[in-house]
Amino acid sequence: MKAHKKKIKVFVGLSGGVDSSISAALLKQSGYDVTGVFIKVWQPVSLGLGGPDFMDCNSREDRMDAMRVAAHLGIPFRTLNLEKEYKKEVVDYMIAEYRKGNTPNPDAMCNKEIKFGAFLKYAMKEGADCVATGHYARNVFDKKTKKYKLLEGLDENKDQSYFLWTLGQKELSKIFFPVGEYKKEKVRKMAEKFGLITATKKDSQGLCFVGKVDMKKFLKHFIKEKEGKVIDASGRVIGRHDGATFYTIGERHGFTVTEKTPGDKPYYVIGKNVKKNTVTVSHDRISLSGNKKTPSIHAGKTHFTGEAPRAGERLFVRFRYRENLLPCRVASVKGGSIEIVMLNGEFIAPSGQSLVLYRGDECVGGGIID
Repeated sequence: MKAHKKKIKVFVGLSGGVDSSISAALLKQSGYDVTGVFIKVWQPVSLGLGGPDFMDCNSREDRMDAMRVAAHLGIPFRTLNLEKEYKKEVVDYMIAEYRKGNTPNPDAMCNKEIKFGAFLKYAMKEGADCVATGHYARNVFDKKTKKYKLLEGLDENKDQSYFLWTLGQKELSKIFFPVGEYKKEKVRKMAEKFGLITATKKDSQGLCFVGKVDMKKFLKHFIKEKEGKVIDASGRVIGRHDGATFYTIGERHGFTVTEKTPGDKPYYVIGKNVKKNTVTVSHDRISLSGNKKTPSIHAGKTHFTGEAPRAGERLFVRFRYRENLLPCRVASVKGGSIEIVMLNGEFIAPSGQSLVLYRGDECVGGGIID
């Protein structure tokens, strides 16, 4: 990571965590002109849901930590208010998708519209050459193809390329991922050497920028509860639930089973019908893969970071963050959609979720499961 003779101006998204903190430190050490930017977003505290039961992230404390890091590094600090953009592009999108019966991926949308959408535009407008974040991913320029490649982070336990599949060449040409080349343990050790107060700070979890969220509790402020039937795979009513929109495929909690027998195994949600307000459950996790005879999955709103997949090409796919990569074959790619055929392995692919494809360690893009 070397700067040119003319200092490249980089706006770093400082979240108040160790990953973004060390990203700023490494860039400054390498000779870049670094500015720290804390992005302020809409918080569910406005719903009266603050406190440890709803979210771990405290926006004020995070901003103070980001300021302290900037001061320690001797770099300028700014606060960018994107509350309206976040509410519209992330929160409203998420609620609308749940209403339809889908399981959205708000973190991918947050990266697309906020971090590498509104923040990137702001940075460019303010004279920055690039932006940087603490994502565990790698952005590499291929001299042969003259294109950027989005690669998995070297720490396979922290890799976040799954959430970045919407990025294109335009965005990648202006993004740094400094921690993508390191493992988390190394990042914390470097933070200690730099004397950063975030070196031992606990990692944030849950919804992008907001923190750990009880999703059902959150959604019930926007979607009314409506009791419905829980049925098994044969159609027999075995319990009740408080609204089909609140459940996602693969879930095993939150509904009541009244028809029980001694030694019952756990039930998993394998399907739901929002119009009829029913939730279908099964003991058999393998049934989560849907129709075993035709294990194909279709996704729309596709986007590819570089070379698009070709029909017949064998790739790997991931349906959820940190889930194992599964082998698949591309059946077709056309008109903004893609169809893949699963080659083996049990999988959970709920509608509305991101289908992300990999060619080796390269994240080539994906689509929204429909």
